[in-house]
Amino acid sequence: QVQLVQSGGGLVQAGGSLRLSCAASGLKVSKYVMGWFRQSRGKEREFVAAIRWTGGVTLYADSVKGRFTISRDNAKNTVYLQMNSLKPDDTAVYYCAANRRDLSSRPVAYDTWGQGTQVTVSS
Repeated sequence: QVQLVQSGGGLVQAGGSLRLSCAASGLKVSKYVMGWFRQSRGKEREFVAAIRWTGGVTLYADSVKGRFTISRDNAKNTVYLQMNSLKPDDTAVYYCAANRRDLSSRPVAYDTWGQGTQVTVSS
């Protein structure tokens, strides 16, 4: 059974940092594209970042470029999202996801989703 279990998140002041983790079971992250998305109340789910199975190719939303970093540890089957210089606009529920096709910013391209974790940035 393929499962993505998220950890991290919480409450932080603007300018602070958080790291999200996404541990995968039932799949090898090295064979997938792994992505992070977020959804604020009343808004559609939006793309944050993705990383290809080769590990070297990444894709970021313009809104987080230069502040967030996606990485993976193939040995631990875990993907991370390091979030620095957080802003109140980054407040959302964050989801990790996996797809077996290619680097994509579209939620519909992803087959498997984590349970979501709340990130709240106070001003």
